[in-house]
Amino acid sequence: MDIRDGDDNKKNESEKARRAAAVALKKYGITEDMLPKVVAAGYGKLAEQIVETAFQNGVKVREDRDLAEMLAAIEVDSDIPSEALVAVAEILAYVYKLNGRYKKPDGETKG
Repeated sequence: MDIRDGDDNKKNESEKARRAAAVALKKYGITEDMLPKVVAAGYGKLAEQIVETAFQNGVKVREDRDLAEMLAAIEVDSDIPSEALVAVAEILAYVYKLNGRYKKPDGETKG
């Protein structure tokens, strides 16, 4: 057996494991905590279940492997870390826009 084949297999397994992370966030609002919270996170089969549950409930899903991996390492019911705020804000804006609920700074709904 060629050693490179083994290395390629390990690399492929590593990539597959890396793609298998999923995180569910609870958005923030005026009456809720100020930062989004991680409400579910997992790898492998659990990640697949999180995504499947989102689809079944009409929740928009956006793929961002690096962010999912970072957030999956956070304890459930914890605020997202400050390092992830910009990325999460961009994702929330994307989701709000898809849902037709994005508001411009002047309060006008943009759809």
